[in-house]
This record gives sequence, C-alpha cells and structure tokens, in this order.
Amino acid sequence: MSKALKRRAKFREELILAAERSMSAGGLAGLKTRELAREIGVANGAVYNLVDDMDELILRVGSRTLARLDASLTAAEAQGPASPRDTLVRIAVAYCDFAAENLELWRALFEHRMAPGKPIPEWAINEQMNLFRHIYQPLAELFPQRTPLELGVTARSLFSAVHGMVLLGLEQKLIAVPVEALRKEIATIVRAMVDGLMA
Repeated sequence: MSKALKRRAKFREELILAAERSMSAGGLAGLKTRELAREIGVANGAVYNLVDDMDELILRVGSRTLARLDASLTAAEAQGPASPRDTLVRIAVAYCDFAAENLELWRALFEHRMAPGKPIPEWAINEQMNLFRHIYQPLAELFPQRTPLELGVTARSLFSAVHGMVLLGLEQKLIAVPVEALRKEIATIVRAMVDGLMA
C-alpha cells in the first residue's frame, strides 16, 4: 500500500472513531462534519474523500456497534447452561444491558434513515442479519420440526418483543423502567414466550 493510501486509511479510521465518540455523546443529531474534520485535523471538504457521504459514515459507526453487540451476545451464550431456553433468556438480557450501556449508539442503529431513494448497502444488511443467528440457533434446537422460513419469522417476532420492551423501558420519559427491573421483566417474558411456543 502506498503512503497516500496508508494516510487515507489512517484518517478514515480516525474519522469513524471521531463520529462514534460524537454519536455516543449526542446521538445522530450531534454529528457535524465540520467538527469531525476539525477533530481529526483535515479540511471540512476532505471528509468526503474519506467516506462517500454521511450515510456511509453512520453505517460504518453502526458496523462497529453491531460488532460489539455480537461479541456481547456471544459472551452471554457461553455464560450459563447450554439449554436453548436459557440461552435465549441470557441473550435477551445481554441485549438490554448493551442498549443501556451504549444508549445513543444503539438508538442510532434504528433511528438512522438513508437518503431518499438510496438503498442500504448489502454489507450493512448482511451484518444486521448475521446477528439473528443468536436467536435462530436456539430456536432451531427447540423446534426442529419447523422450516427455516418459520424459524426466521419466530426469531424476528421474539426479537421484536424484546426490542420493544428495551426501547420503551429505556425511554427517558415517564415510562422509563429501572434497568434491573427491565432485565427481570425481559427474562420473564422470554421464558413465557418460549414456553408458550412449546405448548
């Protein structure tokens, strides 16, 4: 790799890390190219020599967030009994914990909207879909008779239920729920859902 390409790669990485810090502190609303450029020591216009646009920059930060979420869920899978039901409970609680500890970056995963008419890149979709394996694999063990399509629908339904609880529970308004109470409620709901599906 040439010196110019190495320099570009270095600034690109610094830009993504600066955007991550900015989003972690103030969410998507606080993300300003001028401030990011100043932080990494480049001209404002040079930001778009490092990434195509703000959509790509936000997706690259999201990629780092998803990688850390993936690691958290993987660690949760290994922290207790290998039973599929218990595994689903642990990853649901781990998802809640991750959201609480990385609130603005987690919110950005769902709040970001691509520019009108611009599709989400395939690589970003694949990273998102890859996380469903944490739910899909235990469900496949619990329900070996179900087709892959049926398991996929169940995995998305279970995720939607847990995500909705986390989203509302962590909302900084009147409906906010203390994280420890939220963790217990999520564990109870996931157990009830799995038991209901098995009945």
